[in-house]
Amino acid sequence: MNFEYYSNLAIVSAVVVYLLALLAHAAEWATARRVAAAPAETRELVGATVGSSAATVEQPPAAEPVTSGGVDRSEFAGRIGLRLTVIGFALSTAGTVLRGVAAGRAPWGNMYEFTITALAFAVLAYLIMVKLVGARWLGLPVALLATVGNGLAATVFHVGVAPLVPALHSVWFIIHIVAAAICGAAFNIGACLSIFYLIKQRAEAKGSVTGYLAKLPSARRLDLYAYRFHAFAFPLWTFAVAAGAVWAEYAWGRYWGWDPKETWALVTWVIYACYLHARSTAGWRGTKAAVIAIIGLVSFWFNFIGVNLLFSGLHSYAGV
Repeated sequence: MNFEYYSNLAIVSAVVVYLLALLAHAAEWATARRVAAAPAETRELVGATVGSSAATVEQPPAAEPVTSGGVDRSEFAGRIGLRLTVIGFALSTAGTVLRGVAAGRAPWGNMYEFTITALAFAVLAYLIMVKLVGARWLGLPVALLATVGNGLAATVFHVGVAPLVPALHSVWFIIHIVAAAICGAAFNIGACLSIFYLIKQRAEAKGSVTGYLAKLPSARRLDLYAYRFHAFAFPLWTFAVAAGAVWAEYAWGRYWGWDPKETWALVTWVIYACYLHARSTAGWRGTKAAVIAIIGLVSFWFNFIGVNLLFSGLHSYAGV
């Protein structure tokens, strides 16, 4: 059985399914244009006084559903998009596993394999959020990310199955790459949440939270979700950089050599350190911190794609 062929087929099929999910979520947004927020959309608080203290409970905004023949078209399109995303995730996961079976090794030896793995982790993180907090509203950017990312992997980054170069024969290579892929998932979801925060915060400031924005959580809660993803990913990214240094000592006899990829990994680490610092600094919370998070994601993907394409170094084996 040609496992490489079936792996490629699964990834290409995942791209098609993710594209259909993207279209479904786009329809979900479009058909929600008449949804209107409740008068106090940003924070409807119900006070309950106990003794001398008051407890507040945040209530979700009320919205006027868009109906057509008794069917909420936006809700229907959203459910279709979510189900297609689940199918796409299953296909991309199968493609990644079959790639490893075809190669007879962990499927993380080049940029193609890292990209499909990191994106599978990102979609998994989204599906977990849907299960835990009902975050289907994140479906559009996640479907867009999965479609474009896997599409580029299948058409531009794809390389045939090949043995690992000698430098990669180390358990630290596997530890380093898995940690980096999980970080990539968290950074991507965190950046999507930060973008939503900027959009929702601006709408709340103008008092014009209508359409699909009315279905999103408050800007404050979006900011909190984004922070949690980044707070989880940053120490893991620190560990990934450290594990990479240990791997470098095993492979090349030095922990750090200012290789382009090593240098840009440090740049990315500094940007996310600045994000966490901004979150704890008065005057830099909210909008400015969200912008730093988005810059951090750009730096992350430049590290794993741009550096491979534009620079030469000890990590050149990972290029296309």
